[in-house]
Amino acid sequence: MSETLHLTLKVWRQTGPSDGGHFETYTTDVADDASFLEMLDYVNEDLIAHDKEPIAFDHDCREGICGSCGLMIDGQAHGPQKGTATCQLHMRKFTSGDTITIEPWRAAGFPIIKDLAVNRAAFDRIVESGGYISVNTGAAPDANNMLVPKDAADAAMDAAACIGCGACVAACPNGAGNLFTAAKMQHLNVLPQGQPERWARAESMVETMEQYFGSCTNHGECQEACPKEISIDFIAMMNRDYIKSKMVNRKRGGQKKLG
Repeated sequence: MSETLHLTLKVWRQTGPSDGGHFETYTTDVADDASFLEMLDYVNEDLIAHDKEPIAFDHDCREGICGSCGLMIDGQAHGPQKGTATCQLHMRKFTSGDTITIEPWRAAGFPIIKDLAVNRAAFDRIVESGGYISVNTGAAPDANNMLVPKDAADAAMDAAACIGCGACVAACPNGAGNLFTAAKMQHLNVLPQGQPERWARAESMVETMEQYFGSCTNHGECQEACPKEISIDFIAMMNRDYIKSKMVNRKRGGQKKLG
């Protein structure tokens, strides 16, 4: 049987990128079996009913798959439950009478659009720079004709679990994008299909990342905040490939253009 929680919310409100922003306080009653985003829906319904501007926040699948959701909840990326995206967090993790502070991702690489919604286009630029395998039409062999070692397949699956939510960046004291970039790079670099463009991919993706995000100093906060619990081991693998790419690409006469 569900329990009703009475909560006080301190929510970041910002009309646009040029606005300084401020916190506003709301109260709400919600069942403990509601999700965190459902709770925000109820708050918005009440705001709309009183002719007030609803709170803007990102969401889509609400199943922990798409990576659209992302909030700082009481100072923690995605909230207090480890290995959980904001949309998977349920109100039973809180107690009636709690005051919950809700903020957007705080990182220079994620400029605020409005309220709790941020622009994560920098992630798209990183993937565009090399997070794919280019194959000429008709030239690709059937996937089951190429043997993949189990350890490589396992590592690729672990890295490919990244949903691109940005919690790693938001949790990092330096606002670094290394865990995201490493996951998107290494799920291709460890596979046989990713070898022809491995070194060009490594150089391009890392240097694109550095245009938007801070430097990694191994705090480890990224893997703690990641809803898919992706290991920082992938950052070490990325760093190794990047260093080697500078030598390999120089011998080849410069970085090979991907695509």
